[in-house]
Amino acid sequence: MFRVRDMQEDVGFDRRPQARLKPQPNEGGRGPDLLTTPSDDELVAAVAQGDERACRMLMDRHLTRVVALARRMLGNHADAEEVAQEVFLRVWTHAERWEPGRAQFSTWLHRVATNLCLDRLRRKGTTDIDSIPEPESEEPGPGELLEQRELADRVEEALQRLPARQRAAITLSHFQGLTNIEAAEILEVTVEAVESLLGRARRQLRDLLATEKEEWLRRTIK
Repeated sequence: MFRVRDMQEDVGFDRRPQARLKPQPNEGGRGPDLLTTPSDDELVAAVAQGDERACRMLMDRHLTRVVALARRMLGNHADAEEVAQEVFLRVWTHAERWEPGRAQFSTWLHRVATNLCLDRLRRKGTTDIDSIPEPESEEPGPGELLEQRELADRVEEALQRLPARQRAAITLSHFQGLTNIEAAEILEVTVEAVESLLGRARRQLRDLLATEKEEWLRRTIK
């Protein structure tokens, strides 16, 4: 199980003092205002000062989506956890370099996670379909839940057969719910290039799923 506590220990929160994110007095000097929900930029600025609580808040806010992105890209949860840990390690160690206003922090997180996944796929040489690991499956339930699980597994397997950048585009757009503009910024390509990647990915997914369905029907009929 992936635990935030484990990641906190790995990034070494005890190495720097805590700072920031404290109640500030109001303009009239009558005491502190109630704490409001800080923005990502405010939290990153606090992390740059060594505030471990701010880093925990960023993880609480973004960890699930980072792990989900890496899981879709890499096909297994263990590698996804390692990528997520590396992403937030970079947040902790490079927070002072963050420049508010240049990009959304969530977009930067997606870019770092996507690049780390692409690096892993390149190192593993996953252009060979046979070398792509089978996706992990959870214990299915009865009836419709079983059918839904089987369909999800087929989609996962087809997704893992896509070329890495097509897989990244479809994951960012469909599963992460980002716009083409955001996906283009993360992949550092034009919007037109993202649209091309999405078009090719969707066509290949349809072909893969159609082929898989035909094979399944043949096995069932026999």
